Amino acid sequence: MNTLAKDLSLFGMRLIFGGLMLVNHGISKFNRLVDYFNGEDVGFRSVLGLGEIPSLFLAVFAEVGCAILLIFGIYTKKSSWPLIATMFIAAFVVHGPDPIKKKEMALLYLMAYVLLAVFGGGKFSLDRVLFKKR
Repeated sequence: MNTLAKDLSLFGMRLIFGGLMLVNHGISKFNRLVDYFNGEDVGFRSVLGLGEIPSLFLAVFAEVGCAILLIFGIYTKKSSWPLIATMFIAAFVVHGPDPIKKKEMALLYLMAYVLLAVFGGGKFSLDRVLFKKR
């Protein structure tokens, strides 16, 4: 694969998977966190014995904060890891006993984030601008 095609593919993956995560999952979880601070019950599932609110906070950190970093290509490899962990937990813990149809979306996101963690943000990322490689 030529370099331009690879860089454009990574750019597209960052925009699509970061943007979809932010808009379709992250913002709704962020709103639930705001509801918690307004005294409402959020009803978020506790994962790995962390408790409801710490689990929600970590999901918001990944699905909002890391998704935004991914979109812009800032610390792409590092910001992929919380998203990998979140999608792994979604697929194998939250939806563990469910049929594959329920796990499918988390597995697709998981694979995209693994690829971004391996290959980075590519040429069209702020990583390249901020941390120029010699």
